[in-house]
Amino acid sequence: MKKIFALALALMMVLAAFAGCTNGTTEPTEAPTGTEAPATTDPTPDSGASEPSAEGKKLVIGGIGPLTGDYATYGVSVKQGAEMAVKEINEAGGVNGLTFELLFEDDQTDAEMAVNAYNKLMDNGMQVSLGAVTSGACIAVTEEVQKDGILMITPSGSQKECVQYDTCFRICFTDPDQGIYAAQFIADNKIATKVAVIYDKSNDYSNGIKDNFVAKAAEVGLEVVSEQAFTDQSRTDFSVQLQAIASSGAELVFLPIYAQEAAYILTQAQSANISAIFFGCDGLDGVIEKIGADNVSATEGVMLLTPFAADAQDEQTVAFTAAYKAAYNATPDQFAADGYDAIYTIKAALEQSGAKPGDADFNEKMVAAMTAITVEGLTGTMTWSADGEPTKSATAVVIKDGAYVAYAAE
Repeated sequence: MKKIFALALALMMVLAAFAGCTNGTTEPTEAPTGTEAPATTDPTPDSGASEPSAEGKKLVIGGIGPLTGDYATYGVSVKQGAEMAVKEINEAGGVNGLTFELLFEDDQTDAEMAVNAYNKLMDNGMQVSLGAVTSGACIAVTEEVQKDGILMITPSGSQKECVQYDTCFRICFTDPDQGIYAAQFIADNKIATKVAVIYDKSNDYSNGIKDNFVAKAAEVGLEVVSEQAFTDQSRTDFSVQLQAIASSGAELVFLPIYAQEAAYILTQAQSANISAIFFGCDGLDGVIEKIGADNVSATEGVMLLTPFAADAQDEQTVAFTAAYKAAYNATPDQFAADGYDAIYTIKAALEQSGAKPGDADFNEKMVAAMTAITVEGLTGTMTWSADGEPTKSATAVVIKDGAYVAYAAE
């Protein structure tokens, strides 16, 4: 009887020890603040799903954007720019004993897909988020970020609501700022006095920039002689809008739209012999690729308000552009620079805060650091206010011979 009792007791002790090992390795009783516990079904080492420790582990950064579809150029550029920064940081030894790992998911600019991508990234151990590349998707993601309390730095989500919560910040200018800066830039540099606008009334990004451009134009002495709209259902044939603009006497056409639609407009404007200057914002970046080599002459003289020009001769831009071309056989655009700067901003926050992934106050320290750092980025020298907005200067580039060059006032 004693033997049976002893055997039973020994068996119970073994089972208890086994259960203790399981809790300690695959299913932590308490996940790091702002993250979900790692999934127990993915035992792959160094996948980013395991909880980091203080020694030689990873900071997992998650990004979301369009990698397929009409607007893939933006997501691909952000992803590649971020990859460049991660590679540089890791090759330099990382930060505070941590290397960086970038995970990136495709959302095709769809808000529901973006939220699903965010949840997948959290399941895979994301500790800092790049939000989403486009505004609508980014706004949806911020709702999840707010619940989890993690730091989010969107490279290019430009709508106001993209930084509506305390842990959300951005690299790019807001939509209102782009409209205001564009009107001011045109007036200050005496580029034109009579302007027209073609905008997408079905798109929040386009509407936001247009409304603020028109309001600021009135303040700075620009005359808006024509406002022409289109929708997502009528975004390939612009003959009616261009005919109205030709009749209006506009010297400049402001395009607060994306590159795909701009490619159609520029090609058709060239065919219609419209000589007005075309001027856009960050959404126009990538128009050279969209329009294609056969029609690239239609982009000659097009201007973009952007804080990044790949042909700039400062040491940082020259090095980045050379490395990017070598890695991807392409010239980096503003979205690539935004992605790059977002990663280095995370690095600066980590250095400033001394925060350690897995600690209960990691998220709080990272967020607090954002208003204390200054980042010398590709897109300018940046500081941030508590409302998530960056402070930096706006510049412009012009397309010449199929390439972006820095604008020089005549």
